[in-house]
Amino acid sequence: MGAFLYEYEIGKAADVLVHELFKVKEGESFVITADTGSDERVVNATARAVYAAGGKPMVIWTATPPGPGKMVDGFLPSEAIKAALLKADCWIEYNTMYFLYSQTYEDVAHGNDKLRFLCLPGMHVDVFIRLFAKTDHAALRDLLRAVRDKIRAAKHVRITSQAGEDVEFDNHPDHPVNARDGYADEPGTHMLAGMISWTPDLDTVNGVIAIDGSLVPQFGVLEQPVLIYMKNGVIDHVEGGKIGQQWEKFMRDFNHPQMLRPAHVCVGFHPNAKLTGQLGEDERIYGGSQWGFGAIGSFLVPPDGVPAPSHIDATCLCVSIYLDGKPITIDGKIVDDDLKKYAEKLGR
Repeated sequence: MGAFLYEYEIGKAADVLVHELFKVKEGESFVITADTGSDERVVNATARAVYAAGGKPMVIWTATPPGPGKMVDGFLPSEAIKAALLKADCWIEYNTMYFLYSQTYEDVAHGNDKLRFLCLPGMHVDVFIRLFAKTDHAALRDLLRAVRDKIRAAKHVRITSQAGEDVEFDNHPDHPVNARDGYADEPGTHMLAGMISWTPDLDTVNGVIAIDGSLVPQFGVLEQPVLIYMKNGVIDHVEGGKIGQQWEKFMRDFNHPQMLRPAHVCVGFHPNAKLTGQLGEDERIYGGSQWGFGAIGSFLVPPDGVPAPSHIDATCLCVSIYLDGKPITIDGKIVDDDLKKYAEKLGR
């Protein structure tokens, strides 16, 4: 029964991914990377859909590295994987410990200007169905782009929550603000639909980030909030019980200054996302925000990003977002009049 569970729905999700989002063309080479923590049914469904669309699927399975980003480079046969990706038209990574932010990723991103890359780390069946087969991607894209435009126009951002968050920062004029709408039909780095992501002016990040969702991929869903105190873009100290202590030690043990600095901030608006501990889904919870720490990709801070030994993501739930003093969400609900019409199309 387990192998057949949701078999038809998986097929629909894979078809949406391959046909609507990637728009795979006849003869395109399509590489899927996965590790031993990845969901085999999602991998195989994607490969079947690529093949049915006329593409040429290639699946690369590896052992699971101890961590993501640069922690994969020396652990995996990176040169062999890189050789395949430098010639591919499309790449999806389902790795639980992802290539994104690694040197392997950077070499491929800079060396293959035709590549359409979609990062879907740790994707598993129920998330795959919920976020692909049951989502109006066109309506979600419209909302995300409208929110992105408002963030781009703002100079100062403040994010608060009832869990204790109160952090503010300035936007950096040279850092792109990305609407992650899931469409991977043009060359470049793409993400699961449902969030806006950008790297602020790091030295201006001050206040408290209250992580009441998850710390992924290392710690998972939290039982109590972890409070990260930021001072001029650097972690000053962390509160939040045993997990808070372990997380702070984990970050400091890298002995690398960028591991104590933010990499990006995101705000989530996927109508079907929920807190599960799955990296991609948690980041996109409607009305939430998310902070990354450590390595910064070149797609966030061009042209070269900011290197660091690893990367970790932290999710905040039900936040209020203020752009130049005006709220666009309060406790996770859109209150901006311009954005309400887009939210209504998604049932929000």
